[in-house]
Amino acid sequence: MSSLHPGRILLLLAAVAACRDGQDSGAASARAQEPTAPAFAISGTATSSQLLGRATFSDPKDPMLSVKRLSGDWHVELKARPAVDVAVQSILFPPGSESGWHTHPGPVFIQVVKGTLRFYEGDDPHCAYEEKSAGQGFLDRGEHPHIARNESGVDAQTIVTYLAPQGAALRSNVPPPGNCPF
Repeated sequence: MSSLHPGRILLLLAAVAACRDGQDSGAASARAQEPTAPAFAISGTATSSQLLGRATFSDPKDPMLSVKRLSGDWHVELKARPAVDVAVQSILFPPGSESGWHTHPGPVFIQVVKGTLRFYEGDDPHCAYEEKSAGQGFLDRGEHPHIARNESGVDAQTIVTYLAPQGAALRSNVPPPGNCPF
């Protein structure tokens, strides 16, 4: 996983703001709020989540949505064909809970806003983890199975921003890849 480049933060903040107010904004079209995703559990302790908003962004004049911003040495760029859905979700992880093994159709920007989580990748033969605490971000490319676990003794919470193809499911549950004992 790579760290979040400062140039990508503006895109993320714009996406969060657009999803929070639920209003059309420029090329954004309002989308009905989806039901809350199912909870996932380990040892009887489930996560809980709330979809805060989801909107489709497209350019009616061009089949390729292209957003680019240069300012000094700062650069951000997003391209999507024909559109991109941006969804924001809050997920609470009680002690001992996990997300379950899953993938995503696009990149996911995860902000840990409370507590500490461990992120494991399904393609790591050593089952190593990356630990993130409140105030830290984690970029999940979503390309292969992964899992988030709260192995601490206190609640953890994330605000998650998904970039996905229009109308796509935000996650797909998958069986454990076998590289970790859980």
